[in-house]
Amino acid sequence: MATVVSMINMKGGVGKSTLTFNLAWRAAWKENLKVLAVDLDPQANLSQYFLGARRYLRLLRAGAKTIVEIFEQFASPTSATGAPTLVEPSEVIHELYEWDDGSALHLVLSRLELAWTLKNPTEKAQLLPQFLSKVQGIYDLILIDCAPTESILTLAAYRSSRYVFVPVRPEFLATIGLPLLARSLEEFKLLHQGQDLDMGGIIFNGLRRTNTPPEQSQSIQDVRRLADSHGWPVLTNVAHHSDSYPTGSRDGTPIFRTSYARDYVIGEFHKVASEFLRLTGLK
Repeated sequence: MATVVSMINMKGGVGKSTLTFNLAWRAAWKENLKVLAVDLDPQANLSQYFLGARRYLRLLRAGAKTIVEIFEQFASPTSATGAPTLVEPSEVIHELYEWDDGSALHLVLSRLELAWTLKNPTEKAQLLPQFLSKVQGIYDLILIDCAPTESILTLAAYRSSRYVFVPVRPEFLATIGLPLLARSLEEFKLLHQGQDLDMGGIIFNGLRRTNTPPEQSQSIQDVRRLADSHGWPVLTNVAHHSDSYPTGSRDGTPIFRTSYARDYVIGEFHKVASEFLRLTGLK
């Protein structure tokens, strides 16, 4: 059964989608795992990283099914059927890459219309775990890229997951979303005591390698202090700032396959990914 991991931070702009994209690629390409990436953010950055903006838009215009159909359960009526039809996993999962050794990298797309799900959230949180339970035996790792908000989407991610990891960019107000996340997790555990959901750890992302600004050093201390107060682990390895990350993501290329990425940047990411996989029991 796949290990399901949610990548979440209530604060946006922390490099969450970029990190999720690279971790998914690393698990499939280097560790030979079958990986499903689930884009649970209406902004759909992860979908566009995997597909590129043009291919992503072409798929949407062609009527590709997305995470929206999972929450709505039925596709739109068609001229052929004249009625809504139940969406099957094979219709929603896009098989991006499959290799001879059995490893694979698949994707569930998102789109902006996912935000409409928030307007009518009644009884929808269970639909994502129900969907994933149908395919969980196929994959080794399912990575959910969550929206930076406390909503029905967050609840759906929690109900689907075994671990939560929190990418944090150490900067001014870096801790602003962490107390909300802590309260959100605590409330979920109180209400769902039969489910195992653990904090996998905080991943520092985007640190300056040299000449660390004072506000960044202070932010790191603040985050560590808050993590200690909640008993949250902090990963030993960090992903330092590099322009190769956003550039590679825009090109649909993970950091370790980006020709202009420096060797030490790639090496640092491999350490982050290895620690992440060890903490999830996949390495």
